[in-house]
Amino acid sequence: MSDRVLVDDAPLRLDDVVAIARGAKVAIGPRAAARIAASRAVVDGLASGPDLVYGLNTGLGHNRNERLSPEAIGTGQAVTVRLHDGGIGPPLGTSIVRAAMAVRIAGIARGGSGASPAIAETYVAMLNGGIHPVVPTVGSIGASDLMHMAAIARAAMGEGEVDVGGRRLAAGDALASAGIEPVRPGPKDGLTLISANGVAIGHAALVVDRARRLADAADLVAAISLETARGNPSVVEPSVAAAKPIEGQRVAAARIRRYLEGSRLAIAGGGGSVQDPLSFRVAPQVHGAFREVVAFAARAVDDELAAMDDNPLVVVDEGRMVSNGNFHAMLLALAVDALRPAVAHLGQISDRRAGQLWDRMASDSGGFSEETWLLLVRHGSPLLRYAGAARVAELRTLAGPATLDVPALDLGVEDHATNAPLAARRSEEALALAEDVLAVELLTATATLGASAETRAEMAPRTGAAFDAVGRALAGMGPAPTAARVHGAAVELLRGGLVEAADGARA
Repeated sequence: MSDRVLVDDAPLRLDDVVAIARGAKVAIGPRAAARIAASRAVVDGLASGPDLVYGLNTGLGHNRNERLSPEAIGTGQAVTVRLHDGGIGPPLGTSIVRAAMAVRIAGIARGGSGASPAIAETYVAMLNGGIHPVVPTVGSIGASDLMHMAAIARAAMGEGEVDVGGRRLAAGDALASAGIEPVRPGPKDGLTLISANGVAIGHAALVVDRARRLADAADLVAAISLETARGNPSVVEPSVAAAKPIEGQRVAAARIRRYLEGSRLAIAGGGGSVQDPLSFRVAPQVHGAFREVVAFAARAVDDELAAMDDNPLVVVDEGRMVSNGNFHAMLLALAVDALRPAVAHLGQISDRRAGQLWDRMASDSGGFSEETWLLLVRHGSPLLRYAGAARVAELRTLAGPATLDVPALDLGVEDHATNAPLAARRSEEALALAEDVLAVELLTATATLGASAETRAEMAPRTGAAFDAVGRALAGMGPAPTAARVHGAAVELLRGGLVEAADGARA
């Protein structure tokens, strides 16, 4: 991940936004600076002209046809920001705020906003100085993230609060300490500051990044479970993937197959069954479908980052501004919404595999021996299966669409919305639930492996490395750790470390 992101000729990409969200510095290149200046020149030229231009010399929303006085065209911009700072609830995480600011910088750099150059410069300085606006979670309905972006803008104006290294400070004091001049919005700048889908796009980028990592972890856990159950590896053969031209399925099958290289299962006849339960047999299809939806969401994020979504749009080459609906991130909202049913299936099939392993362990031992019970307790209690099932139920409740639940607002002028920020927030919640379920499957599989020295000895090098990583994570917890503590360690391992351990091993 880069520690510096240059905003210049090419549009930002999803990975750039993730890097900035995680702390990378930002710089604006000369070509982007030239586009910003050219776009601003169009705004300045039209501000005092005779034609009505929405948001430049008119009011907003239902006041769209009301001409502003010459004084209000400039002085009213700060008021516009303050009026739209209507968010409520706990603050967004710092990574989401940084991502949102990065998205607004990217949008301004595309040249369609007409922003004063000082806006982008101040946002860059705040990001590089670790000065993060305190932004309430709730407020946007996804027809531009007006309330979220207004909270960010107020901080850039020296109002409200910011987070600096975990401390809340008055924005004006923080900017002064860092030597950053507060934004003084000129014509149209108030609208430019607030009319952007920064939170929706930025949070979606973070969600996609997390989903990609979950997809990799799910493939590894499925491989461990398949090996634990002595399942039939024919389901991940290249010929099977080639027979159904879905790239996500091909990738999932290839990854599971790679993790099983060197396993007893990879030997002809190594599997214990001609045909396994569906939760094992269709893992490449379900995991692959999840990968396809994640890829769809990633494309939607990149499309938004490449767009000019300001309203009105500054068309520099034609010297005019055009009222439009590019701020409506409908495709992005649908793509992020689609993640949740896909995540729910990923969690459901993981829970089913964990159930198969648990049942097999019980039946193979004719009921659990005392030694097996103690082993299960060290892996988080046999009843973690119930917690996993409860999480699957939660996943199902989250699977419904968030994009269809916004009423008409502002005297009917704003009568359709995307609810994209809520869709992203709910999808991140779903990913966390799926991590919980996969952790239960992982612990069930490793407990089962631990109960069978023979099976452990026949593991592939990569799944064996993952098994050892789990052992290290649980080491030192004592003979009877709490289930929550064990599960928490497994979740952290899934988020980072487990896949790396497996990928670093040689077959």
